[in-house]
Amino acid sequence: MDTTSPTGAPPRAGRREWAGLAVLALPTLLLSLDMSVLHLALPHLAADLRPSSSELLWIMDVYGFMIAGFLITMGTVGDRIGRRRLLLIGAAAFGAASIAAAYSTSPAMLIATRTVLGIAGATLMPSTLALISNMFHDPRQRATAIAAWASCFMGGTAVGPVVGGVLLEWFWWGSVFLLGVPVMVLLLVSAPLLLPEHRDPDAGRLDLVSVALSLAAILPLVYGLKEIAAHGPAPVAFAAIAAGAVVGALFARRQLRMADPLLDLRLFADRGFTAGLGVMMIGAVAMGGMFLLMSQYLQLVAGLTALQAGLWLVPPSVLMIAGTMLGPWAARKAGSANVIGGGMVLAAVGMLVLTQVGAANGTGLVVVGLAVACLGLGPGAALVTDVVVGSAPPEKAGSAASMSETSGEFGIAMGVALLGSLSTAVYRGLVTVPPGVPPEAAAASRDGLASAVAASAELPADTAAHLLAPAREAFALGLNAAAVVGAVVMGGCGAAAVLLLRARRSGPAPARETDDAGEAGHAPVRAQA
Repeated sequence: MDTTSPTGAPPRAGRREWAGLAVLALPTLLLSLDMSVLHLALPHLAADLRPSSSELLWIMDVYGFMIAGFLITMGTVGDRIGRRRLLLIGAAAFGAASIAAAYSTSPAMLIATRTVLGIAGATLMPSTLALISNMFHDPRQRATAIAAWASCFMGGTAVGPVVGGVLLEWFWWGSVFLLGVPVMVLLLVSAPLLLPEHRDPDAGRLDLVSVALSLAAILPLVYGLKEIAAHGPAPVAFAAIAAGAVVGALFARRQLRMADPLLDLRLFADRGFTAGLGVMMIGAVAMGGMFLLMSQYLQLVAGLTALQAGLWLVPPSVLMIAGTMLGPWAARKAGSANVIGGGMVLAAVGMLVLTQVGAANGTGLVVVGLAVACLGLGPGAALVTDVVVGSAPPEKAGSAASMSETSGEFGIAMGVALLGSLSTAVYRGLVTVPPGVPPEAAAASRDGLASAVAASAELPADTAAHLLAPAREAFALGLNAAAVVGAVVMGGCGAAAVLLLRARRSGPAPARETDDAGEAGHAPVRAQA
């Protein structure tokens, strides 16, 4: 491919850049696959390790929260030591942690290994997106590359249920984690050959105090939310949330006073950057919890096997991939703001369909509602990311990518925690236990549907059926309540996206960046919304 361009125009990517994009697709695909297969493995894991409801939430959420907590730090580290180098370090750590997670023997061990996986994942995500920003300077090519990158992330949700279902059909639940090992080995071999190295030549030293403050702001918030989810409102939980907010304010104050901050808050002066992050996070909150609830519904309520549930989840994921790839084309026709906002309104319609799902014969409605929501969210997944990354100068590509991923990952994890907690609260408030059920099974039924299903396996068939019927009905009502909230959030976020992103304007051209070879890199033109 010819990479020459007229004077003043950004250079076009060639064969090496597109081959490098294929390499960057590997960790992107894996990170989403790792989450989707765990959703399917949840019932098997619960039956084997017998975690409490609080431990189960930690197993699901700690991965996303660790990614969210460390993304900003890792994005800045990548700007300083090199984005390719950080990618390789993260790949090696992710592969090792995957093996440890596969052979976990207790809930505590699995939570610990998932924590390490999240930290390793935080090194991979900003590196891939920042390298795309460095490799593709032409706005149209960059939009296409980001759409392909986002499609790979969505592809993990499509491939994960099928591959995970096959593994769970023939092997134990830990096998789903071993999927990451060959992918990381392939990345370690191919990345040095195809990916260029990029770093900020003028980056200052990493401020460890800021790193500590960022973690001290996020982790108490996480703890407070988990406690509320597991045990309901309590003074300790609210105190932890308040402490996180106070430390967060101290962190922001320190960043504003530093010449080389860990988080460059000046990026938020760009309206497109700020609006894009907000839209991304709020949309992720709405969808994060729904994907988990859908997987649980198909297995625990509809009674499908893991493989069958995975196959039912493929059509919505495929529609999301199609929407993502069509996003740049649609934006050129109707404008990014209209496509992003209109897609979120369509996603709200899909959520409304999910409010009609019942305990009996609800599989079709689950698939239709989720498919409509995924089709609506697909275009915005790529376009919002392009708006955020295109708003930042190239020397801040790692920081911008990390903030983009932080908002998305933290939103997903918050959605799992908040909508999952809402669903659980509705379930516990409505579930009834029929007479004649042993006390231990009755207590398990009141804790959650997964616990009720596990306990019913040890009861006579008639008693188990009487126990599960009201439990499944209560779970469906909890799902309906979460879908109502999701629809309201999606609809409001879509309207806000149209208003905020339509007014976005490009700023002055960013500074040039130097790569390891000593060549001046061209500043990318800011993407137009």
